[in-house]
Amino acid sequence: MTRIGVVTFPGSLDDHDAQRAVRIAGFEPVPLWHASDSLQGVDAVILPGGFSYGDYLRCGAIARFSPVMAEVIAAANDGMPVLGICNGFQVLCEAHLLPGALIRNDVRTFVCKDQRLRVETRDTVWTCDFTDGDEITIVLKNGEGGYVADAETIKRLEGENQVVFRYLDGNPNGSLNDIAGITNARGNVVGLMPHPEHNVEELTGPSIDGRRFFSSLSRYLGALIA
Repeated sequence: MTRIGVVTFPGSLDDHDAQRAVRIAGFEPVPLWHASDSLQGVDAVILPGGFSYGDYLRCGAIARFSPVMAEVIAAANDGMPVLGICNGFQVLCEAHLLPGALIRNDVRTFVCKDQRLRVETRDTVWTCDFTDGDEITIVLKNGEGGYVADAETIKRLEGENQVVFRYLDGNPNGSLNDIAGITNARGNVVGLMPHPEHNVEELTGPSIDGRRFFSSLSRYLGALIA
């Protein structure tokens, strides 16, 4: 069975939600503690949402130096699928696995809503079961979700098909170019501010679009075996 590691940092809030989503998707969730120096042989890693280390320096800036992140960085550079959700996205940027940074929402308030997104590319491990242009609904909840980068980086992300998700129906946090999620050039590392782990069950609605992140991973890993 595919084993997906879910890292818990001090201050993580959605690690158990991510583990539950992994289980619902038919995979085995493997809890990974931030102080560990082992990924326990997992096939993929999720960095979940929350407030790692209380966001006391910058969001994700301290978590980036947790012992487990050395293993995550090495594994990601070797091609392991890594998904960073909200705070996890911030950690990926701080770890330089993804470019840019996340800053305080331009509306200066915490945003919590069902957010419509457009899938801009299916050419990643985590989106290959989508179709370019798909419009999905995923929960968004953040206070520092404004994606920023220098003009050259934004031009490269746009030109090299590395913008994965874009906000629809208005920009909730001031992210440049309405960017909600990006990928590295290889397509195995994806970070996004919305929370797909909260959209995997009909009971909690309003969509189960989050399941397709996991079916994408399954499709990708199945293709590797084939």
